[in-house]
Amino acid sequence: MVLLALAAVTGSLAGLTLVYSVDLPQIKDLERYRPATITDLYDCKGRLIGEFALQRRIVVGYDSFAPVLRQAVISVEDKNFESHWGVNVFRVAGALWHDLRGHDRAQGASTITMQLARNLFLSSARTMTRKIQEAFLAIQIERAFTKQQIFTLYGNQIYLGHGAYGFEAGAEFYFSKHAKDLTLTEAALLAGLPKGPVAYSPLLYPDKALRRRNLVLSEMEADGAISHPTAEEARAAPLGLHIAQPEASVAPWFQEEVRLELEKRFGTEQVHEAGLKVQTTLDLDLQQTANRAVADGLAAYERRHGWRGHLENIIAEGSSLDAYSHPDWTAVTRPGDYVHALVTSVLPLQISARAGSAPLLLLPEDWQWTGQRYADALVKPGDIIYVHISNQTAEGTHRASLEQDSGAQAALMAIDNATGDVLAMVGGRDYALSQFNRATQAQRQTGSSFKPYVYTAAIEDGAKPTDIILDAPVNFGGYSPHDYERNFKGPMTLTYAFADSRNVPAVKLAARVGIHKVIDMAHRFGVTSNIAPYLPVALGAAAITIEEQVASYSVFPNDGIRVTPRLIRRVKNADGITLWEDAPTVRQVIDRSTARAMLSMLEAVTRIGTGAAAAQLHHALGGKTGTTSDFTDAWFLGFSPSVTCGVWVGYDNNQSLGDHETGARAALPIWMTWMKAAIAGKDNEQFLADQNRNPDRNPDQNPDHRAKQPSPLKQATLRKPDKLPARPVSAHPAALVKLGQPPRP
Repeated sequence: MVLLALAAVTGSLAGLTLVYSVDLPQIKDLERYRPATITDLYDCKGRLIGEFALQRRIVVGYDSFAPVLRQAVISVEDKNFESHWGVNVFRVAGALWHDLRGHDRAQGASTITMQLARNLFLSSARTMTRKIQEAFLAIQIERAFTKQQIFTLYGNQIYLGHGAYGFEAGAEFYFSKHAKDLTLTEAALLAGLPKGPVAYSPLLYPDKALRRRNLVLSEMEADGAISHPTAEEARAAPLGLHIAQPEASVAPWFQEEVRLELEKRFGTEQVHEAGLKVQTTLDLDLQQTANRAVADGLAAYERRHGWRGHLENIIAEGSSLDAYSHPDWTAVTRPGDYVHALVTSVLPLQISARAGSAPLLLLPEDWQWTGQRYADALVKPGDIIYVHISNQTAEGTHRASLEQDSGAQAALMAIDNATGDVLAMVGGRDYALSQFNRATQAQRQTGSSFKPYVYTAAIEDGAKPTDIILDAPVNFGGYSPHDYERNFKGPMTLTYAFADSRNVPAVKLAARVGIHKVIDMAHRFGVTSNIAPYLPVALGAAAITIEEQVASYSVFPNDGIRVTPRLIRRVKNADGITLWEDAPTVRQVIDRSTARAMLSMLEAVTRIGTGAAAAQLHHALGGKTGTTSDFTDAWFLGFSPSVTCGVWVGYDNNQSLGDHETGARAALPIWMTWMKAAIAGKDNEQFLADQNRNPDRNPDQNPDHRAKQPSPLKQATLRKPDKLPARPVSAHPAALVKLGQPPRP
């Protein structure tokens, strides 16, 4: 009978083993297991600029877990971890007895190894089947790996709440330090979280988290890991959190464009979980300059139009000063940042505010530009104001100046002419408030920045920069173009007409070559918009993105070659193996002679034309302003021999920027700030046309030679006067008839 009973038990166990292990994963797969890790983004010089992760996890080795942390975990989760073989039979039996008698929630009996098996391979369903499979897997894991390896896998896998996976990520999030540097109380808090990352969250339920931490300390004391006085002192200590506030991305719009491209090529799962190393094209220094240039440019625009008020007040909306949180406050605020702040109190000569938990102080000189002397005439408690953060005072308060956010937006994009590398990208004023990328997604009317397509078509059709055209009233079937000054300047060269952005000559040229050819030219340059074939298109009645405009303008310094903008240079996997490299994509758009003729006219813009302010940079530059009707869009697109940059300023709802807010006034200063940084250290660079024009020049002997000795063509037609003359050149009547006549039916 005994033998029969033993045989029955053995057979039953064998049957159970077969049934419950049939679909279990192979433990050998664990040897190749890689937990989901962060994909890192680097700039063109190898500096970290951002990351992607569905699970924030930082994988570390066994020695990177502080001994006190390892002991805390073992004391509260698995006291016999060092001695058992994957399953603690006594805990399982006790839990089973409790469940049979109590009929309430299942009693936990999982070892660290069983928890690892569940987290890696199984669901969290509380079923007998899962428990048995969990035990089988734990036994196999114990046979294949050492205790240190098992703890390391567990310590990097376990979820600790608020998106943090593993003790290293948890230590950085809750205490802003590495797991190897945790103190006793910090280690005890983390060790208590795996049982219930949400239920014991120190952010959501600090009292429950404190009790759970103290339970861990008591278990450590019971195990003899710490003394009674040490445990008492630790139990009396506060939680001691030092939450790591995330750093604001230096290039959030660029980073989002990279994410979209990576997901298209590799899929969402690999991008967010495979720990890729992505070398992007961004230049961190130039991006920071772009951020500052856009913010400062918008601040200057706002101040030009005076204080408008009309502030949102959260008290009037039913919120409290203590509870309010603004989207700007999700990231660390630093000196130099422009952020929204909450007014907490107002005195006649002082405004107190906060940006997140950071206290701010504004004094009369900080709002002097508004024209108001007293603060209580400007703001009241509960108002949301826009401020520029300055340095921190000795008392820990930041000084700030009052600014204004009327809703005006700006965007900037810059590329390397030779490779198409996107060096900088700003898609708006504030990514926290609007993730819409105005550099790549917004199609805005271009104003006169469209004219290069018109003039290029004319040059291809046989026109020359020195040809004469008449700037005089003209009518095209009821359409009479004019400049916003409503004046006419008579006969002038095409170069002068282009540099001074005269509208009548541009429309006459479009009519001469045919508006369809002009539109075809724009499409050859890479413009994808569906443009209606009407003459006003010649003056920019076409909507195009900054990205397309920047790529188009780079054709001129590139001798007619278009290089497609690119965001990514190289992608490697977690082992450093290159998965993909993106080579520059180039194509010939116009021939070299046409490009160089256009280059001479674009250079004229920045020397004697509407963009003449750029001449103070004393560099080889070219570009074009653009302003639309009613001043709704302001553009400047320009280049040096090595880089091309475009800037747009406007409102999303197409409201006017205000009188005289032209491309030269609103956009060009932003462009100049960025370009000054981009050309630093490149004093001797020349356009290809200039190099060929002056083959014997020694730039080291006279670096200003190019500016002081313009070509004969420029000497004849581009003399720089103090004021643009009304009639810069005279012309033979025959030439005026040739270019000035209305189009034939």
